[in-house]
Amino acid sequence: MRSRPGTRPLPARLRAPLRVVAVAGVLSLLAVLTGCSDDGADQRQPGAEVTSQEAEVLSQVLYADREQGGADFEVSAPYAEGAVLTMTGEIDFSRGIGRAQAVTSYGGDQPDETRTLFFTEADLWQGDVPGLAETLTGAGLPAATYVRRPITTTNAAGTSSLLDVLVQMVPRLGARTADDPRSFADYTWRGSQSINGELASTFQSGTGARIAVSAEEKLLVQYVTQLQDFDVTITLADHGEREITLPADDDTVDLTAHPEVAAALGL
Repeated sequence: MRSRPGTRPLPARLRAPLRVVAVAGVLSLLAVLTGCSDDGADQRQPGAEVTSQEAEVLSQVLYADREQGGADFEVSAPYAEGAVLTMTGEIDFSRGIGRAQAVTSYGGDQPDETRTLFFTEADLWQGDVPGLAETLTGAGLPAATYVRRPITTTNAAGTSSLLDVLVQMVPRLGARTADDPRSFADYTWRGSQSINGELASTFQSGTGARIAVSAEEKLLVQYVTQLQDFDVTITLADHGEREITLPADDDTVDLTAHPEVAAALGL
């Protein structure tokens, strides 16, 4: 998962937009699907402003995600022509810990790249790294399955690793507290759709980010935002408690302590 030249770093205030986008979805859902809005709800058109009732419900969405404990997730980022980075795994919102299989598909004859990932808010573990065993032997280090490094916002060139951006986005779809309903005043309802077999309402922020919230459970089921010139789609399913165990220290190489290994592996 190499850095994409020119990819912008994750904005410092990304948490606020994520929470704003995600929370704006539940209320219109209630209004449209359960008749909580006015008598004209059945004639509602895409682009309609969210109601105050919807904003109140939406303000609880990310908090509700965290209260559920965690969820399965899938991330899709088609970051270049023919190239797609997909992450499939699960996230423990309560502890901010995730694990996933990341696959970068390039199309044509170039083979896919696959990594096994674990991540927290601060660190990223990667397994299935080509050449790891040989590099460790050459450096006189014990065998290990994983390498670990801090998650970074920007690198020395001033760009950001797409992988780092994505593993920061996923945990932020759960929040410790609810949002202010007034944060969603400029959101619009975009319609209803089925996502993973669940009926959901979709909402859009003033910046174009979209969220979908399930009608029955009032939980976030999809978040879509644009990074530079491509969309990133994060889909959540099967909300509930998760127990994720991070790789053991004796099976992990700390790349901060061994920069020569990081350089040899291109990490």
